[in-house]
Amino acid sequence: MDRDAELARTLDAIGPRLRALRRERGLTLEALSGDTGISVSTLSRLESGKRRPTLELLIPLARTHRVALDQLVAAPATGDARVHLRPLRRDDGSVMVPLTQYPGRVRAFKQVLAYREPKLATHTGYEWLYVLAGELHLVISERTFSLRPGEVAEFDTTEPHWFGPAEGESVEILHLFGPHGDQAVVRTG
Repeated sequence: MDRDAELARTLDAIGPRLRALRRERGLTLEALSGDTGISVSTLSRLESGKRRPTLELLIPLARTHRVALDQLVAAPATGDARVHLRPLRRDDGSVMVPLTQYPGRVRAFKQVLAYREPKLATHTGYEWLYVLAGELHLVISERTFSLRPGEVAEFDTTEPHWFGPAEGESVEILHLFGPHGDQAVVRTG
């Protein structure tokens, strides 16, 4: 394949991707202009493909949309389908593996939680927990739940909550977190 043609296709796809992201977030061109400092006419020309994107334009757009720059560009695949995950290890023995890389959106993690003393917390967001192995203890306000492999819990994180394994044990979970109250949508066939 001709490299110039491949580059042109990659660049041509950025405008529609920018428009879709803006609309998905419910932003007008005027609001996006205010957030990025990029003029409305430049944003309109970028989205319609009448202007080629530059790093000076894409970097503030990626920051404002809270996506990785490569997501805006959708750089061509390298041919290596492997995903290289980087586990984060905590001093208490817990391990968290981020499965998604896009801050500001629903984030997915695989976690192995070591026991820690229950301490209720609150913050903005919505959490969805799926137990892979072990037993998960979940406290939401005054209620306590025990979940086993295959069971799921979801809750608004503005309620006081804590989750973890029973004392002396560990638990493995998939954890989805929506920072703005975004909820997981589960579809079954």
